[in-house]
Amino acid sequence: MQFTDIISIAGYAIEAVGVLVIVIGSAISSLVFLRTVRARAEGVAYRCYRRQLGRSIILGLEFLIAGDIIRTVVVADTLENVAILGLIIIVRAFLSLTLHLEVEGRWPWQGEAALARRD
Repeated sequence: MQFTDIISIAGYAIEAVGVLVIVIGSAISSLVFLRTVRARAEGVAYRCYRRQLGRSIILGLEFLIAGDIIRTVVVADTLENVAILGLIIIVRAFLSLTLHLEVEGRWPWQGEAALARRD
């Protein structure tokens, strides 16, 4: 087995972890929502569910980006593949930023003070 084969497998493994994080996080978020929806006020349970689900997706996207970077830079380092990787990272980073805004109610670079001022 060559070095590039090992790195390729590592990249796919990291991507698989990303998918598992999203799937398991979604399942756990859904189960918690279903168990607590009657105990909490109507909007509170839904907001908590969206927050937890969004966090799972954001974390999974980070793993997916890492796997893409590893596989593209080390295994398939052609200019075309690097350009495709750049586009994929831009799309996933945009998704992460917008999900963060949805979940937290502020941009990642804004501190907690920005959220307190808004309230």
